[in-house]
Amino acid sequence: MPLAQLISAAQLQQRLAEPDLLILDCRFALEDLAYGQRSFSEGHIPGAQFADLERNLSGPIQPGITGRHPLPAPAQLMHHLREWGLNAHSDVVLYDDGPGAFVARAWWLLAWLGKRDGVYLLDGGLKAWREAGGALTHDLPSSALGTFIGRADNTLLVSAAQLQQRLHDNRLTLLDARGLPRFRGDVEPLDPIAGHIPGAKCAAFTDNLDSDGHFLSATQLHQRFGAQLDGRSPSELVAYCGSGVTACHNLFALCLAGYPLARLYAGSWSEWITDPSRPVATGD
Repeated sequence: MPLAQLISAAQLQQRLAEPDLLILDCRFALEDLAYGQRSFSEGHIPGAQFADLERNLSGPIQPGITGRHPLPAPAQLMHHLREWGLNAHSDVVLYDDGPGAFVARAWWLLAWLGKRDGVYLLDGGLKAWREAGGALTHDLPSSALGTFIGRADNTLLVSAAQLQQRLHDNRLTLLDARGLPRFRGDVEPLDPIAGHIPGAKCAAFTDNLDSDGHFLSATQLHQRFGAQLDGRSPSELVAYCGSGVTACHNLFALCLAGYPLARLYAGSWSEWITDPSRPVATGD
């Protein structure tokens, strides 16, 4: 079974009654931290549980040490997943209402813990669900405590120190998922220092999608990332972004295109700049 899988709104409508289907609503907004919970309360896909980026899908920030969304402790993440009803054989559907940044983070966390079968992103998100006539509910779901037990696979991660040692390695492909203005350092709305990690290439995660917010075809994505790799091995690719969230969108898209799951620099730019000895680049 492929690691990266999409499900359409119509397909999800047909599966809502399945007994071991876990749906996670991952809506979030960086500029309004209460947005996700409020939106969930105003209406969500029937049966969905709410997974908050900061409370559930991230760990505590250590000022001056971590980035803005450090990885959660595996035991704490597994606790949340079991509370939502996750079993080893469950199928999982993830959705948000934007370009998929937050669901991609949830997908990557599940893969990190070893849940790599039967995990789907709702293609087009909640917008596609509404356009397909999908119902929303205010009802809070009830579920039996799940039994999922995972183990974090830290071979999927690259630390800041490991990455800094490799910056001059011509085998490395380092992809930055932020938009070009932030990559160049022209603007920086979230972090105190603008720019990018030297040697990185801008690969804005929104370019994985078409104008309707659906993922590009596997062929189109393969061509997109093939150009970024430029003949280098995909096994040497590392993804990062501002805080380790939108980078997961590129990792999902790479897998959708048929590439292997690449490594994540989870601390990303917001962690990189906490140490003034780490180099910073601006411009193209």
